[in-house]
Amino acid sequence: MKRWIKYGVIVVFGGLSAFGYSSATLTSKQSAVTVGSGWEIARVGRVIDGDTIELADKRTVRYIGIDSPETVNPRKTGVQCFSAEAKRENQRLVEGKLVRLAGDVSDTDKYGRLLRYVYSDDVFVNDHLVRMGFARAVAIMPDIAYRDAFYSSQKSARQKSLGLWKNCPMQ
Repeated sequence: MKRWIKYGVIVVFGGLSAFGYSSATLTSKQSAVTVGSGWEIARVGRVIDGDTIELADKRTVRYIGIDSPETVNPRKTGVQCFSAEAKRENQRLVEGKLVRLAGDVSDTDKYGRLLRYVYSDDVFVNDHLVRMGFARAVAIMPDIAYRDAFYSSQKSARQKSLGLWKNCPMQ
């Protein structure tokens, strides 16, 4: 009961709701709050690259359904084209902010990272990164709830020559 009261206080005084949570604050003892239907509100501690973040509580989140160019990839030599720009855009969207996290079928990947759809303010971050050419759509079963939307966004970005589609040969 106390937990629900505490969350209720955050909702009333912090402005936390399913769609309007950006002014909410977490207490010093909280790094994340679960809000009905599997949504979680958490603060982003740092951006690792264009499709991966670390939350303030040190959990790592890998964005579902997208793949941005790698800043460091042990399987390849060097930094991939447009990776710095993808990371900067991700930082602009989420770093230090409260974000809304939603899962699909899988909870984590083989590296133990949480797999999530990420929302910052009114922006669906996964889709934004694809739509603006900072990432590619990648469908990995069974987490495909937004597969068609992401591929549609990718098609639009390619047609408009946005981001990596303009700046990186051999895409």
